[in-house]
Amino acid sequence: MRVQKFEASIALNVALGVVFLCMLHGRMGHQQVASAPVITRSLTSTPINYHAQRGFRRDLGMRVAADAAAGEFPHSPSNPVRIGTRGSPLALAQAHETKRRLAEAFPHLAEDGAVTINVISTEGDERLDIALAEIGGKGLFTKELDVQLLLNKVDICVHSMKDVPTYLPEGTILPCNLPREDTRDVFISPKAKSLADLPDGSVIGSASLRRQSQILAKYPKLKVVNFRGNVQTRLKKLGDGVVDATMLALAGLKRMNMEEHLTAIIEQEEMLPAIAQGAIGIQCRTSDDASLKYLDALNHPETKTCVDCERAFLAALDGNCRTPIAGQAKIVDGKLHFRGLIARPDGTDLFEVVREGSPADAVAIGKEAGESLLPNVDETFFIQPGQEQSVKLDAPTKA
Repeated sequence: MRVQKFEASIALNVALGVVFLCMLHGRMGHQQVASAPVITRSLTSTPINYHAQRGFRRDLGMRVAADAAAGEFPHSPSNPVRIGTRGSPLALAQAHETKRRLAEAFPHLAEDGAVTINVISTEGDERLDIALAEIGGKGLFTKELDVQLLLNKVDICVHSMKDVPTYLPEGTILPCNLPREDTRDVFISPKAKSLADLPDGSVIGSASLRRQSQILAKYPKLKVVNFRGNVQTRLKKLGDGVVDATMLALAGLKRMNMEEHLTAIIEQEEMLPAIAQGAIGIQCRTSDDASLKYLDALNHPETKTCVDCERAFLAALDGNCRTPIAGQAKIVDGKLHFRGLIARPDGTDLFEVVREGSPADAVAIGKEAGESLLPNVDETFFIQPGQEQSVKLDAPTKA
C-alpha cells in the first residue's frame, strides 16, 4: 500500500510539473523555462519603470491567485508555508509582517494555519558576551537558518538584510526585499539630547564598528564599548546605567512600535547607515517554484535595487561585521544616488565615495564605488587599535 501511495505521489508531482511547464511556456513565449520563476532585469537595460512594474506585479498576483485556486500551489493548513526566523522580538515582528503580506497577496494563505512561523536559534543570538568581530561576523545570524532551509525544514527564511553575508549557500536565493523602513540611526540617552551634548569620557554602548568609527571620528573623547543583545536587552542595560547612551536602528524601533524610547534621530549626514539597513530580505531554495512565485509578488523593486547596489559595494570591499563600512543608495527622480564610506575602527581615518547613475546599473555602481576605495586599504586598515602586529599602515590619500 505504501509503495502504491508513493508511486501515486510521484505520478501526481510529474503531472503537476508538466502542467506547470506548459503554463509557463504559454505565458513566457520563447523565454527559457528555467528562468521563469524569477523576474530578472538586465543591468544594462533601460531605467526601471516602477509604475509599470507595480502594475505588472498586480496582474501577476491576480494570475497567481487564480493558479492557487486551480491547485497549482501545494500549500494549505495541512501543508503550510513554513517561515524560518530568529527568535528576537524584532525578528518575530519581521516574520509576522511577511506572513501578513503573504496572506494579503494570496488568499489561500490567509487561512488559519496556512503559514507557520518556526523559530531557529542562531549562534549570534546565543553568544552575547562576545563582540561579533571576534566570533565570525554576519553569518552567525544566518547559518542555522541556511541549514534548516537546505534540509527542507522550512520553506522561506526572513532576515534583516544588514545581517546577511554577501554570499549565499549554493541551492538558495534571496529574490525578495519588502518595502524598506526608515534607514536612519537613533540616539538614546537619559543624560543628553545628542552625541554632541555628551561630556568627554561618556560611555556609549554599541556592537557596531560602523557606528563606533563614525562616533570616534567626530567625538574622539567619547568611549565606545561592546553592547550586544536585542533591543529590549540594550534598553534595560541603558536604564540600569551600564552605559551613558546607545544607538539603534530607527527601523527596528518602528517595526516594534517602540519609537517612544528614542532621544533623537540622527541624520545620514552625521551617521551613514549600515549596508541594507531597514530592509527585510526573504530567502528560499532555488528549486522551490512555489516560494519563488510567492516572493516575486512580495518583492519591492526599488528597495531591491538599492539593496543590491549597497551589497555590491560591500562585496567589493569584502566587508562584514568586522569592518566599519557604511553605504546608502536612494532613487530620486529616476536616478540612483549612492554614498559609501570605510573607516578605521578608531575613527582616525575615514574615506567616502559618492556615485550616481541609472537604477539599471545599480550593482555595477556599487561595485565600482567599492573598488575605488580599495587603494586606501591594506591588511591592517580594519584592525582594532592595540591588535596590530608588525605592520603599520601609512596614512593613505583621501579618495
